Amino acid sequence: MTEQPAPYPVRVDAKLDPKLSRGLWIIKWLLLIPHYIVLFFLWVAFVVVSVIAFFAILFTGRYPRSLFDFNVGVLRWSWRVHYYGYAALGTDRYPPFSLEEKRDYPAHLHIPYPEQLSRGLVLVKWWPLAIPHYLVVGVFAGGGVSFGRGGDNDDWGDNAGAGMSLVTLLVLIAAIALLFTGRYLRTIYDFVLGMDRWVLRVAAYAALMTDHYPPFRLDQGGTEPAVALAKPPASHPDPQRSDPPDPSTA
Repeated sequence: MTEQPAPYPVRVDAKLDPKLSRGLWIIKWLLLIPHYIVLFFLWVAFVVVSVIAFFAILFTGRYPRSLFDFNVGVLRWSWRVHYYGYAALGTDRYPPFSLEEKRDYPAHLHIPYPEQLSRGLVLVKWWPLAIPHYLVVGVFAGGGVSFGRGGDNDDWGDNAGAGMSLVTLLVLIAAIALLFTGRYLRTIYDFVLGMDRWVLRVAAYAALMTDHYPPFRLDQGGTEPAVALAKPPASHPDPQRSDPPDPSTA
């Protein structure tokens, strides 16, 4: 039996509202100010937690579960805000103030907890290995790895002097079309979601939450496709170690 590919561990899903307001997007920046304020402090905490996790992984090979859950929650909160706001404009449902998964909200992010992480890889994956992805993310979101900020930026990383990102440009085109036609252009939506998904994968990898290298692939659309995992570089090969068989293929 042919083995089915496993999904990338950072799962990003979203559902486009069937009926979006023509003009609500014009004032969403104002409506999101409370979220931007909260996210500013959450991302300060995210950085601190990531530094603590760096040393924990370096010495123990494990990401403390409570810290991991917190950082996943920050990414999830950010994704909901940006999906409502100017990284997608995919829903008119106001995002909840919560780190937890909300099944009834149309934007979702899930990262399974890694029981073990490479102690050596933690030294290089957030910077040298991720540089090619930072270059791509810089085109998509603007400002490279600053996609997480929420206080004075209203998309993933567009900041003063960084110019207009590709996500911002396409969402603006979609917003203007929505204003005059009442419809979100599906081709733009799918492409934007692919870029947002790429950014979130890189964010999780750079935050040391997975050893699986993000694929150089634009997985478009709101539903995360089932794709093969990228194998993490082996810093200390163990000839006696073997991966358990996939029960789904038995």
